[in-house]
Amino acid sequence: MENRSDAEVSQFRSLFAALSYGIASMAMVFINKAILMQYSNSMTLLTLQQLATAGLIHFGRRMGYTKARSLEMTTAKKLLPVSLFYNANVAFALASLKGVNIPMYIAIKRLTPLAVLIAGFFSGKGRPTTQVTLSVVLTAAGVVIAALGDFSFDLFGYSMALTSVFFQTMYLVLVEKSGAEDGLSSIEIMFYNSFLSLPFLLFLIIATGEFPSSFSILFVKSNSLYFLVILLLSLVMGIVLNFTMFLCTIVNSALTTTIVGVLKGVGSTTLGFVLLGGVQVHALNVTGLVINTAGGVWYSYAKYQQKKSKPPKLVSDVEAHRK
Repeated sequence: MENRSDAEVSQFRSLFAALSYGIASMAMVFINKAILMQYSNSMTLLTLQQLATAGLIHFGRRMGYTKARSLEMTTAKKLLPVSLFYNANVAFALASLKGVNIPMYIAIKRLTPLAVLIAGFFSGKGRPTTQVTLSVVLTAAGVVIAALGDFSFDLFGYSMALTSVFFQTMYLVLVEKSGAEDGLSSIEIMFYNSFLSLPFLLFLIIATGEFPSSFSILFVKSNSLYFLVILLLSLVMGIVLNFTMFLCTIVNSALTTTIVGVLKGVGSTTLGFVLLGGVQVHALNVTGLVINTAGGVWYSYAKYQQKKSKPPKLVSDVEAHRK
């Protein structure tokens, strides 16, 4: 009875982590797009999000609201690559949102499972099944077809989104590895990530020329209540998204996180046609997005079937590392 109860709690936790990440991820795309339409300094925005995250966790730890351990130099060195890949992923994603409409942005980001599978193949995880291979090929074909019908095609935006896919893949694989080997909680990884990213981001806002004009623009725009609301939402949702992403990756796996990302994209793509504008409807574009979405759903189903056919493990990889 006790083992059954533990299994039910574990299943609920896995489901909760996946759903939370899916909802937070979908909301964050629209919030970021909304604020970038008002404030184009994406590096400064990311820096503010990371400052808010690090400050809130530090305050919570000092006040006893969280049991996160203090910073350790050895752990910080191990997690430095995770932080760099994460911030590169978000930085390129934000840059792409300036010129790419939401449906196309989601379609391109849906290529992440393909990149994860390729990375897994070269790291010795083996060849994917026929269904998985065909589904990711269908997803990629959908992106190409949709791009041909995208009247608002932005080469720079597309390049930024594809680069973001690469960095997100490396980041997800590293997070899964770090969480399993070091036994860190999602809050602890999030704190390390935010803390380690700040020097890198401060250098970037100076190197890209955003500083100091980005702060003067921020001060002027703060007179608008609408801008303040979406800025606050962006900072809060940045913390929520980071937490749920790390939690989902540690509790489940990097692959589960990418599958959730694919599935939430279905709703985001639909909403993207009616919210925030920027989409010129064309037969090729719509056809490509439908194919891309179908490929993403097929991929998720194929991975579910693959996982279901495997014999159950008595102890999960993460639990084995933590014992």
